[in-house]
Amino acid sequence: MVRVVLAAAALALLAGCGGAVRVDPPTPQGATATACSKLNDRLPHTLDGAERVPSEPRSPYVAVWGGAEIALRCGVHRPVAMDPLQQVPEINGVAWFADPVRPALFTAITRDGYIEVTISRRHETAGVLVDLADPIKAAFPVESTQAPASPAS
Repeated sequence: MVRVVLAAAALALLAGCGGAVRVDPPTPQGATATACSKLNDRLPHTLDGAERVPSEPRSPYVAVWGGAEIALRCGVHRPVAMDPLQQVPEINGVAWFADPVRPALFTAITRDGYIEVTISRRHETAGVLVDLADPIKAAFPVESTQAPASPAS
């Protein structure tokens, strides 16, 4: 939880800065790490009009667009606020948990792990989640919306 808060704070502070954006990368293991690396290769260069920019430290588990307007962290833990039995909405075949406390934070739920996406108010949330659905489905086989059996690191 502390990592999520620190990452969000870093994104907010650096939203207007040039250069690499500091984002604390998660440390997924096994199948989750493999799928996250595949996802990184499939992510779009432009997302809702924002260009992808480098993150610091460089990581195959982090992607940032528009100088921190949109940030993706792959291989995070299950959100603390999420009940693993909770039904969540699907957008283009990907289940998304919307954080009830932080309205800009969404977490994709896949069989092999969780993908956290933070979206600033400058962007159309539904459009961003729709645009991320195909790369997520390509990297993480989608069979159901149930939470992974064990949380990813």
